Amino acid sequence: MRSGRLWPVHLTLGIGAAAMVAPFFWQVLTSLKSFTESTRTPPTWIPSWQWSNFAKVVEDTPFLQQFGNTVVMTTGRTLAQLLFCSMAAYAFARLRFPGRDAIFIVLLSVLMVPSQLFLIPQYQIVQELGWLNSLPGLIVPGMFSAFGTFMLRQFFLNLPGEVEEAARIDGASPFRIFWSVMLPLARPGLLALGVLTVLWSWNDLMWPLIVNTDPERMTLSAGLSALQGEHFTEYPVLMAGSLLASAPIIVVFVVLQKQLIQGIAFTGSK
Repeated sequence: MRSGRLWPVHLTLGIGAAAMVAPFFWQVLTSLKSFTESTRTPPTWIPSWQWSNFAKVVEDTPFLQQFGNTVVMTTGRTLAQLLFCSMAAYAFARLRFPGRDAIFIVLLSVLMVPSQLFLIPQYQIVQELGWLNSLPGLIVPGMFSAFGTFMLRQFFLNLPGEVEEAARIDGASPFRIFWSVMLPLARPGLLALGVLTVLWSWNDLMWPLIVNTDPERMTLSAGLSALQGEHFTEYPVLMAGSLLASAPIIVVFVVLQKQLIQGIAFTGSK
């Protein structure tokens, strides 16, 4: 196709890209405005460069504690999902046991149920265990997912059976085959699931907002939502805090985006 005929495609992609970037651009501008500028009509395009908004969100809120809570929650959920989902996925893909396909269909049916329906029973369980306002209350409900199991199962289905058979002939146990042979071969899938879990956990708002109400026990997403007052919201400080909270996850995505795309593409190959 001639380059001259591509201009409608380029124009469409350019408009779509601008629409996607515009909210982030406005967030950056708002974080550098004074409160008066942020509420002015018509809006102020050139901010007065209030860099103090970034210092204010750190000084006026338990930002560092909430950042630490978010890091611990994200790390715990990600490591647990990689372990438990890979074990379940390997069993569904490679092992033979009665009712395997029926159990897997029941597991997949969980994906069809809105996650909001699980909030009340999960909250009651966490409350009975005394885990409200604690890190286990944040981490444990997110340690396993049907999506992660389904995703890794597709990887294990695509791996060559000859490697597994050779290990079995050498006398390796099923767990040894899984841990030492098959799991390293599923590294692209593990990396893709890890990145997706990090993104999901870091941005998770609903569950942390329900289970932890103590400001020093909150995650960043829940803590920033608490900055929105009923009658007054200091938007520049809120936007500055949102930028600081988004920075680590943007870095993770930029660094690992190639592996993430490869992993997702490989998942759909079978």
